[in-house]
Amino acid sequence: MSVATIGQAMATFAVTNIDDLVLLAVFFGQARGHRAAATRVIAGQYLGFAAIVVVSIGAALLGAAVLPTGVLPYLGLLPILLGLKAAWEAWRQRGDGDPEQAEGTSAPGVWQVAAVTFANGGDNIGVYVPIFAVATIGTVATYVAVFLIGVGVWCAAGRYLASHPLVAKTFARWGHVIVPVVLIAIGVAILVEGGVFGQ
Repeated sequence: MSVATIGQAMATFAVTNIDDLVLLAVFFGQARGHRAAATRVIAGQYLGFAAIVVVSIGAALLGAAVLPTGVLPYLGLLPILLGLKAAWEAWRQRGDGDPEQAEGTSAPGVWQVAAVTFANGGDNIGVYVPIFAVATIGTVATYVAVFLIGVGVWCAAGRYLASHPLVAKTFARWGHVIVPVVLIAIGVAILVEGGVFGQ
């Protein structure tokens, strides 16, 4: 386990997961004040990222048969569907009183976070597969270890962002709008970047 490999793994994780910080801040904003909900966000993030790593390693070993490249852009439909669901729930709960009191009631579940994390991981898979395809078992193990530590750091950073007074106040007032907008925007971005709508 060389220092250079660890540095490369850290850089790879940071570059491919910057957008996850926004997602995590949104999810932790939904879970603010509810420890069990925050735990579900962390578990979902680890589960979704673990799926990304497993698919990447599988694709590196077996080729594109594990998850054909043409399928990846369509994963953008997952966050769009979850965003529409969140918008529907927010619309149904309109006028139910103080949004701060309702906060946490629609906090995301483990599978929701995992699904969005995985769907948002198309670029991760695209980067990880060629790295893992030419790496030794030891190098892959180093990357995976660094990535798992990185997920923990990202969760801590996302939770910190969500608890920042300005972010927390904004989320308390506009969270019911922010969540669907962010999820749908991410889904559309995945579809567009993947060329689903053509060039």
